Amino acid sequence: MSQTPAHPSTRHAFLDRDQSILAFNERVLDWACRREVPLLERLRFLAIVSSNLDEFFEVRFAPHHAARMSQEQRGIATVETFRALTDRIHALVARQYALYNDELLPALEKRGIRIITHGQRNPRQRRWVREYFVNEVQPLLLPVALDPSHPFPQVANKSLNFIVRLGGRDAFGRENEIAIVKVPRALKRFVAMPPVAGSKQQHFVSISSIIRTHLPDLFPGRTVLEFSQFRVTRHSDLALDEEEVKNLRTALRLGLQQRHFGQALRLEVSAGCSDFLADFLLEQFELPPESLYRVPGPVNLVRLNQLVDQIDAPALRFERFTPGWPVSLPAGQSFFERLKQGDVLIHQPYESFDAVLAFLREAAEDPNVLAIKQTIYRTGTRGEMTELLREAVRRGKEVTAVVELKARFDEEANINHAERLESVGAQVVYGVVGLKTHAKMLLVTRREGGRLVRYAHLSTGNYNPGTAKLYTDISYFTADEDITADVDAVFHHLASQNRLPKLRRLWMAPFHLQKGLLERIETCIEAARAGQPAQIMLKMNALTDEPLARALVQASQAGVQIDAIVRGACILPAGVPGFTEHVRIRSVIGRFLEHSRVFYFRWGDQEELWLSSADWMNRNMLRRVELAWPVRDPHLRERLIDECLRLYLNDQRDAWLLQPDGHYVKAIETLPKGSRAGVPSAQGTLMTRYGTRG
Repeated sequence: MSQTPAHPSTRHAFLDRDQSILAFNERVLDWACRREVPLLERLRFLAIVSSNLDEFFEVRFAPHHAARMSQEQRGIATVETFRALTDRIHALVARQYALYNDELLPALEKRGIRIITHGQRNPRQRRWVREYFVNEVQPLLLPVALDPSHPFPQVANKSLNFIVRLGGRDAFGRENEIAIVKVPRALKRFVAMPPVAGSKQQHFVSISSIIRTHLPDLFPGRTVLEFSQFRVTRHSDLALDEEEVKNLRTALRLGLQQRHFGQALRLEVSAGCSDFLADFLLEQFELPPESLYRVPGPVNLVRLNQLVDQIDAPALRFERFTPGWPVSLPAGQSFFERLKQGDVLIHQPYESFDAVLAFLREAAEDPNVLAIKQTIYRTGTRGEMTELLREAVRRGKEVTAVVELKARFDEEANINHAERLESVGAQVVYGVVGLKTHAKMLLVTRREGGRLVRYAHLSTGNYNPGTAKLYTDISYFTADEDITADVDAVFHHLASQNRLPKLRRLWMAPFHLQKGLLERIETCIEAARAGQPAQIMLKMNALTDEPLARALVQASQAGVQIDAIVRGACILPAGVPGFTEHVRIRSVIGRFLEHSRVFYFRWGDQEELWLSSADWMNRNMLRRVELAWPVRDPHLRERLIDECLRLYLNDQRDAWLLQPDGHYVKAIETLPKGSRAGVPSAQGTLMTRYGTRG
């Protein structure tokens, strides 16, 4: 869908952020459509799109829904934005299910992998499904018939449910005809059926098929006239007035319970759901007709991940990739000795995140290490980092953890990490009221020869060993006295909330980061106006901050060449004559999720390269604690320019090019058909360079 920019002189010249988010999901869906992608990975990409759409409704859609219901503008949200977004989402969902039913399921069947419906089951399979229902499912189900004393039940966000219309009378002679059956989350959504002797086929049955087949068993003496699966998506962004909250952790725990029952925003039902049942549900959830999504298949494609995990078919997955150990870290050498020689850079996931764990482990075990400070934003539920910090406490070190409790959808895990650290005596603080601590930093203080020496690890991504295998990020180790002193100052600021001293090297949001970026852009503008070469190259996940976008417009108009690799939402149009004609923007969607943030500026014969935890979004600049740090080592700077910028700007396989009207085209489709074979992929090049396969 095109998004035509308004006249360049107006603030509305920028592209619509929410439309841009949906465009990103269309690019992700393309991976599910690509026949050269292994079949099970295509299913995963299909699930990723559904997960992203869930989050879009949970976080971004409420203002548009409010505008539709009130018929009044709510900020930038209007009835028109509601309709435009809804139309695009309906089209995207239709593409998802067409792909699932018409291409992916038949392709699985050709490989001997089938999801068996009731009508396809032979007598032996039907007996097995009935036994499974009686033994494993029915004891967990509690059908609720609706009447004045049994009103419509609370339905949790994204939960699977059935609505049933009944004939006949209940035990008290009443004709209450509507019942609700909640499906517990504990039940697996896809169940492997027993293999047939001598057959390599793999058969599965969905939990929804099992339940709908046996719905009459839940209502003895009644007739099931009609039924449908349904699922509601609710607004789930926790909003706390931190000025009024005395105990943030307790308030968040209470908020997590309420999150599941926020305002309803989307209703999904089976494609065959009757108008009677659909209208009944819309009325219960107070939703307009446009918010109804009839789907020809499972109402939650995210749960396809459970199916993919159970299928035994290595040939239908990506070839296994094993990250290499960082070449700049000789095996067996102490991190502290290595960092005395210079900074170390790790490009994840091509190089192993295990090196970060090894650094923290060495710090925890080294008797000369006195203190460890670390931020915790998203570390995962397993908590390897937390256990290493606990071990450091047990060995007598001072451990401080700045835990961000408000990391969206990771709140519960972070509360648990905080409590586990406090239980052994670590100092846990929760940052600054009103600001999320999104900076990724780890500081180790060590006694060496009668003095204290600091070592730091800074990262563009989270301290999460799981996502470190799936996301591209930069880990940076340094013993630079200026940078480590700045990191220490930031930790003191977050814990004490005293005034932040002047930093020597770092830019910190919300104080310096946006200002520093604007100043570097202005420096490039001045150089271009003076006839000197000027260039800006950027890599980030999102570009939606209007002050920075306006600065890039001015830079383009001054003749600065701007190349931006923006994975997701981008409000800045590219190549608009007289406005952004010197701006080129591309999005790279690959096997790994692009996550690193790299900012390069060149003016005249000078250049700077910065790494950061922050995207160019208003919230990152003004409502979060973020860090950006310069890479001063010329060899490491050149490596980052090569691996994070040039390779991606030359990618013709996985890149999409943003057009002046706001839509994206595949880079490969801009090439002559005869020259498309063997075109470069940045991720593929880096996998070959650093990892091992097979």
